[in-house]
Amino acid sequence: MAGGAPTCPSPSLEGKVVLITGAARGQGAAEARLFADHGARLFVTDVLEEEGRDLAAGIPGATYLNLDVGEEQSWRAVSTVVEAEAGGLDVLINNAGITHFASLMETRLADFERLVRINLFGVLLGMQAAVPLMRSRGGGSIINIGSIAGLAGRANLSAYASTKWAMRGLSQSAAIELGPLGIRVNSIMPGLIITPMTEASYSIDAMQARGASLPLGRAGQPRDVATVALFLASDASAFCTGTEIVCDGGQLAGS
Repeated sequence: MAGGAPTCPSPSLEGKVVLITGAARGQGAAEARLFADHGARLFVTDVLEEEGRDLAAGIPGATYLNLDVGEEQSWRAVSTVVEAEAGGLDVLINNAGITHFASLMETRLADFERLVRINLFGVLLGMQAAVPLMRSRGGGSIINIGSIAGLAGRANLSAYASTKWAMRGLSQSAAIELGPLGIRVNSIMPGLIITPMTEASYSIDAMQARGASLPLGRAGQPRDVATVALFLASDASAFCTGTEIVCDGGQLAGS
């Protein structure tokens, strides 16, 4: 319609080069499979080499790369491969992360530092590695995976929650700096999602019972987060940057 808002394109990643960290399983694997269905050229990265290679083998054209997100040299090696094989990068999903359950007084400094290295340093290093690769393509989309623990305090999760709160400030600051380069930075804040990481901390029965109490009546699945990531990765979200999308079945609304 003349003078109206532009037509919103459907989510498509045709021709886009995508790198996903922590992609061997859970949310990262769901994102990889969904993105491949929408035309992406994928680099799936993780420290879980066997699982990562198996995932890439099942996705036409996907490449697995071993990546320790908290190590600068590891990012340099991966960036070199992406530049050589794909000529740049369009989408980065900083999905890799770990959790740690302990009371405040029982949280050891070594545990806190480990979470900061992976959950926060990994996001910083990922964005720093992605920017030159995206500039060569004229821009891009960075998606940082946070948590509702970064929106409201959680007992026995002080180390994890701290990294997710800090990631929010890092993401929003990056959005302001990188916007003029055509690079968008957005975050997703998942709630209760059934993944190998959460299964290691809670039983399936406990998660399903908790999910039943949510406004939407169920726990989330990795694909629930992947579909939000697809929107943020695609041109359908071309005017979105510096934002946070909560994907929690209404948990925070009911708190």
